[in-house]
Amino acid sequence: MTSSAQAIPAPEPLIVAESDEVRAGSRFLKPIEIVASGLLVAIVFLLLAGVTSRYVFSLSVVWIDEAASICFLWLAMLGSAIALDRNEHLRLTLFLHTMPERVQRFMEAFASLVVATFLIFLLVPAVDYALEEWYITSPALNIPNTFRVAAIPFGMVAMLGIVISYALRNSSWRDLLVAALLIAVVTSALWFFSPSLVKFGSAKIILFLVIFVAVCLAAGVPIAFCFGIGTLSYLAFATQVPPFVMIGRMDEGMSGIILLSVPVFVLLGCILDATGMGKAIVDFLASLLGHVRAGMSYVLLGSLFVVSGISGSKVSDMATVAPALFPEMKRRGHSPREMIALLATGAAMADTVPPSIVLIVLGSVAGVSIAGLFTSGFVVAMVLLAVLAILARWKSRHESMEGVRRAPASLIVRTMLVAAPALVLPFLIRSTVAGGVATATEVSTIAVIYALFVGIVLYGGIGWRKLYGMLVETAALTGAILLILGTALAMAWAITQAGVAQGLAALMTGLPGGWMSFMAVTIVVFMLLGCVLEGLPAIVLMAPLMFPIAKSLGINDVHYSMVIVTAMNIGLMTPPIGIGFYLACKIGNVSPDEAIGAIWPYLVALVVGLIIIAAVPWISTAFL
Repeated sequence: MTSSAQAIPAPEPLIVAESDEVRAGSRFLKPIEIVASGLLVAIVFLLLAGVTSRYVFSLSVVWIDEAASICFLWLAMLGSAIALDRNEHLRLTLFLHTMPERVQRFMEAFASLVVATFLIFLLVPAVDYALEEWYITSPALNIPNTFRVAAIPFGMVAMLGIVISYALRNSSWRDLLVAALLIAVVTSALWFFSPSLVKFGSAKIILFLVIFVAVCLAAGVPIAFCFGIGTLSYLAFATQVPPFVMIGRMDEGMSGIILLSVPVFVLLGCILDATGMGKAIVDFLASLLGHVRAGMSYVLLGSLFVVSGISGSKVSDMATVAPALFPEMKRRGHSPREMIALLATGAAMADTVPPSIVLIVLGSVAGVSIAGLFTSGFVVAMVLLAVLAILARWKSRHESMEGVRRAPASLIVRTMLVAAPALVLPFLIRSTVAGGVATATEVSTIAVIYALFVGIVLYGGIGWRKLYGMLVETAALTGAILLILGTALAMAWAITQAGVAQGLAALMTGLPGGWMSFMAVTIVVFMLLGCVLEGLPAIVLMAPLMFPIAKSLGINDVHYSMVIVTAMNIGLMTPPIGIGFYLACKIGNVSPDEAIGAIWPYLVALVVGLIIIAAVPWISTAFL
């Protein structure tokens, strides 16, 4: 989903939700929002019922997982439609802002029609796929699988209606006609040359899965649809594989049982923001460390470290910590640009702290133990925290400490008591998953119920209107994440089928220097991908290709996971393209032009930490 050029502040490469007045399908999305909210509630209660029956009554209710899986796919597709309406699908707009306003308006029309074209051409295969699944019956519920996968064509119809409505309301007829003609010409040319393209060899993948995707990214097409249109074009015009197969790959990418914890952890992050649990943690750390030199920098880093263990979201982490600490940091002489640099790199450090959604998705697509990732991520984050803290201490050598006093013991005790219920949560999540007591999915459900109870009883409660808003927001973010996973997995499958994986494996394994050279290449690749694609798309796209090579070189899966997640996060915060850097600037209300010069020393510190992590496998594997 795209937004009007006027609605996008020039320095921001990530689109934010628009107001109700300019949303395309708001009037028609209310029923879908209500249903999606109900599905999210149903998933939470189904998972909670499964945990209760298993651990309290020693009964395993098999049909619960099937029912949750049905709700999950419907939530993903309905959430994708809501995200399209709310303009919350990730897209790259950096190149758009360099174009004249007239060209930007045309690109908005073009991007809308690209999304519509993808949905139109994939709708018939999606319906066929749903009908074919009628002959497959679920083991426990004994119902046709069509009831689950019908969510895919239904969601596509909803998204198609939204994007067409948006295009007609926000683009001129001239722009739409020119964009439609351009798409028609390209499609006709591909159809005409299709027999030659089929015989062309594996190099044709560069045209469809590199050039096509890059052009769509530059035009502002949402990332999920960039992957989708590139893969669909490749299958339709350059292979004998029917597009029907792509629906199966998307279904596989969006239906992993491990991914059930994603919407629940997203909801947990919303509860964290709404109840003030994160602020309570920040206040406690400030009372404990605020009196020492660089103390507020330590508090910021420590808060990101602890809070990330509750929310699992970089945006939620930064939005919780920055407003609570920036005023006092400014008073002590910290420049806004330095605070943004520390906030951005601190959030990059914290993304390996469980329950990171990135770690959960990586474990799902690469088949790596979630418990192992959670254990290792905690240790790796400590290393990155240490290098940032050392740099922050050196940077704060001229900090003004005038009037700063140690907090009285009574204040420390009081803030500790207020923060205690919130502090329990991250350690509950980490210990239960890492210790094998419960899965990430089970822990996420328990954590949500705990956070709701604590928030209502101790932190001021949550009104029904706010709760409904959190459910809708969670559905939208879940849909945006899972649609990226679905199309990226389909694209990764197409790349593998084209033989690129084998060629890449031969090239990588033949590098001089063995596994260390491979690690160096991995760091560069994922830092670059992190700049352009953001975390999840980069991981889902490349993990199926890179992990088998790493394993053949004797690299531990968990160790390799830590390297690629850290490298990707550094890229995410690296200007001028890194999306996370601009998010930090937006949250801290600082111009990117002002902050860009201050972030480089912190990025260098993270790179030093990454090199240590890559070169010393023990850091990642010692506590497994």
